[in-house]
Amino acid sequence: MPKQTLVFESPVQLSVQNFMLKIAYKDDPNNVTLRAIEDIAIILIDNHSASLTTPLIGKLAEQNVAVVFCNEKHMPSSMLMNLDANTLQEKYFRLQLDAPLPLKKQMWKNVVEAKIKNQALHLKSLGKKHDKLLKYATGVLSGDSSNREGLAAQCYWRELFGKEFIRDRFGEHPNDFLNYGYTLLRAATARALMASGLLPSLGIFHRNYYDAFPLADDIMEPYRPFIDQIAYKLHATKKKKLDKEVKASFLELFYTNIPFGEQMVQLGTCLTYTTASVAKFFMGETKNIAYPRVSCGS
Repeated sequence: MPKQTLVFESPVQLSVQNFMLKIAYKDDPNNVTLRAIEDIAIILIDNHSASLTTPLIGKLAEQNVAVVFCNEKHMPSSMLMNLDANTLQEKYFRLQLDAPLPLKKQMWKNVVEAKIKNQALHLKSLGKKHDKLLKYATGVLSGDSSNREGLAAQCYWRELFGKEFIRDRFGEHPNDFLNYGYTLLRAATARALMASGLLPSLGIFHRNYYDAFPLADDIMEPYRPFIDQIAYKLHATKKKKLDKEVKASFLELFYTNIPFGEQMVQLGTCLTYTTASVAKFFMGETKNIAYPRVSCGS
């Protein structure tokens, strides 16, 4: 059964009852529901009056549920993660710490190739110019030493949103839509990495003393075009405000079937396949990270 994402935008009291998540709405004392914790992937809390009990936090950690908190601007800003989500965790941690630079460079080459290909497929699905990106994808060197990712990004954003658009975390709309979607993707990727026994704080390319999950930032790169698809569609319909409808569109993405190999697999499940292949890469069992591809028929 696919894992679920629960969003709470009203004052709630979250606790444990009979090994279930108990949801009590503070504004409606008679409204109490129970949900199976093992069926939950992410809990998104977007209300400062919501509260969680300590026993519940422990149970959520046991089931590797990522708990994401939003700030006063309703943007995801922090996250609780399990520190012991896989029985082989110590082994994988050691492999990450001891990974030689050539292996990391080869991994990053994999990531960049997959990202640029998905960017190209996204543009192709919209009938936009994409040939240059395909050429960039075939020219990625070990560690992307020739910066094909950066060159491709310039072409990609110009084609997608026009010459005036600048992709910036603090930039103008539709950057706010992209930021929201990427933050959700980052949380889901970090959770999948932990489930695969990997430590999200040990990156292969991203390095920042203030970044708690650089490996998630690395591995999620080829998934970004799926977020871009949603942001583009919303922008095309003149959506300007990050309202409930817009947020729901990004959340629904994680339950959408996308091409993965010869199958159609929910994006949330694809992340577990991808992170499992990352673990195998560190172990020397594969030379390729498994990624889904953007459908040109979307």
